[in-house]
Amino acid sequence: MSVSIKVEIDAPVFLRDPQDTKLGRNIIQHSIKMIDELGLESFTFKKLAEQIGCTEASVYRYFENKHALLVYLVSWYWEWLRHRLSYNTMNIKEAGQKLKIVIKTIIDTIQMALPPEYIDREALHRIVITEGTKAYHSKAVDEENQKGHFETYKNLCQEIAEIIKEVNPKFPYPQALSSNLLEMANHYTYFAQHIPALTDITLIAGNMEPLEGLLNYFAFKLLGSS
Repeated sequence: MSVSIKVEIDAPVFLRDPQDTKLGRNIIQHSIKMIDELGLESFTFKKLAEQIGCTEASVYRYFENKHALLVYLVSWYWEWLRHRLSYNTMNIKEAGQKLKIVIKTIIDTIQMALPPEYIDREALHRIVITEGTKAYHSKAVDEENQKGHFETYKNLCQEIAEIIKEVNPKFPYPQALSSNLLEMANHYTYFAQHIPALTDITLIAGNMEPLEGLLNYFAFKLLGSS
């Protein structure tokens, strides 16, 4: 049975919460579609406003710039993923099995928790893969981090790190492994699709088992566990 969730973003990246109004939800829906199709560099608020039939100034009432919008979209995805991980591991006691479920959930966008109908989860996942690192690879990263822009990502990494420590309490790098599992899932999906010489896996017709196997291999070899 599918479960619908409402994702709350506490990070101070918006001027007005877009989930609270019809225009705001349209901004989110169409920005996901356009960034997925055009890429972040070619995407502009002017093009977005023309697409949804509002003024450019109306878009700026919700987000200061497109970087803030990207941080919001990526934060929304990470918070959605955190909900999914919590749901999927809820009744799992054995730590190794729990970590395997975490890895499967990270790479599988078709899971139990469903986003609102105006969120195209597949398109948003593609944005996270292709554009996600730009949210924090910026000159303003230190200032934005101090303001709390990346709290959703840090909270997600912390929860995965706690599961890693359950598998091996003596493992010295749980935070590093946690963030690496998330980053590897995105990087190696991207490499397999666009620069296959940089990876050893092939992803055909949406079959993510090779990526799942790669992440499990890295994680459990490092943790000294099967």
